[in-house]
Amino acid sequence: MKATWEKIEKNVGVLEVEVDEAQVASALDKAFKKVVARVSVPGFRKGKVPRQLFEKRFGVESLYQDAIDIILPEAYVQAVEEAGIEPVDRPEVDIEQFAKGQPLKFKAKVTVKPEVQLGEYKGIEVEAQDSEVTDEEVAEELNRQQQRHAELATKEEGAAEKGDIAVIDFEGFVDGEAFQGGKAEKYSLELGSGSFIPGFEEQVVGMEKGQEKEVNVTFPEDYHADELKGKAALFKVKLHDIKSKVLPELDDEFAKDVSEFDTLEEYKQDIKSRLSERKQESAKAALETAVVEKAAANAEVDIPQAMIETEVDQMLREFERRIRSQGMTLDLYYQFSGQNEDALKEQMRADAEKRVRNNLVLEAIAKAENIEASDADVDAELQKIADSMNRPVAEIRAAVEGGGNLEGLKQDVVIRKTVEFLTENSVAGSGAEAGKPKKPRATKAKEAKEDKE
Repeated sequence: MKATWEKIEKNVGVLEVEVDEAQVASALDKAFKKVVARVSVPGFRKGKVPRQLFEKRFGVESLYQDAIDIILPEAYVQAVEEAGIEPVDRPEVDIEQFAKGQPLKFKAKVTVKPEVQLGEYKGIEVEAQDSEVTDEEVAEELNRQQQRHAELATKEEGAAEKGDIAVIDFEGFVDGEAFQGGKAEKYSLELGSGSFIPGFEEQVVGMEKGQEKEVNVTFPEDYHADELKGKAALFKVKLHDIKSKVLPELDDEFAKDVSEFDTLEEYKQDIKSRLSERKQESAKAALETAVVEKAAANAEVDIPQAMIETEVDQMLREFERRIRSQGMTLDLYYQFSGQNEDALKEQMRADAEKRVRNNLVLEAIAKAENIEASDADVDAELQKIADSMNRPVAEIRAAVEGGGNLEGLKQDVVIRKTVEFLTENSVAGSGAEAGKPKKPRATKAKEAKEDKE
């Protein structure tokens, strides 16, 4: 087989391929065996028609399309490998020659992974987040725990106040007509939670048990239902019950009830420790995001639209998995949000482009710095997966290798190591390490290369 590659645009080229007569003949044989099994000829059972008679009766050309379908995918893959290109979209294939006793000739217009012109990626200045935990943050977390463990007491007298739970009936009208989704009975609404249309909860504050009231609000301009955006609405509200939260005392007994600690002071120290861990993880993630995005912004790359669309589709699948884990389907989401698939994809497109750009730049940096996934790195990653799933590591390895996902796992490791490389070679702009440039770290692969030189 012969294959030649010629670039015609930035990320597009033409792959010219010639497959020899022997492979064409083999594909025609396979096509005949496939087609003859469903052909009926008087005097012969299905599948038993002689080849010569078949070609005389139906013509050898009747086998061409099946033969092309058999030979083309394999020939294309071989040609891609021979040309050393990385397609990112389906090719546009043009068959130029296909006939018995002749080589197959075809051209494929292919969009390939773009080249990245790296800019500055070492010594990038980033703002380091403060991960210190304050007494106020500990107090806020204690308050949240109080709220979670509060008891509800029915308020027999007095008006509804902010923080109370109002049990209400309501029905909404726009231009005098009731609208879909605007009615509920015995609905428990926490006043001040901000879960209803702006202005609604504030007007329920002050109502008393058994009172009926008309509440006037305006739907926000960015409301999810198009037919209600910016519309003035009237809600008829009836207040059935008022329930107020009774918070538990913050003492040693509270600590015993909600935790494994015997004293409130021990519980506070545990909260501070957990908040510190979360803030450190958040600061680390923010630092990684900032340094990757700055490195990507410093690079030049022309991203094919096909790569962005592929990433959008991947993000949509990820989103669907998340909402399914919450007991919702995409169709239900579209119904509740007033969106459709096209609108949701459009929302994802900017993030998809950013993800593609970041990954392309990280791959280019990994190549420039000789960052690779060693056998030990792969073993550690497989062990991590096995531990998280509580399965034997040999079983996980067999599943990954059997599914053809080992290269993908290696690439994930390389990307993570590259992000670590960038952060270790960044310069903190504030916080505890403000103004302290980190000593540039060479990768092991680069150090080995320099030693040899």
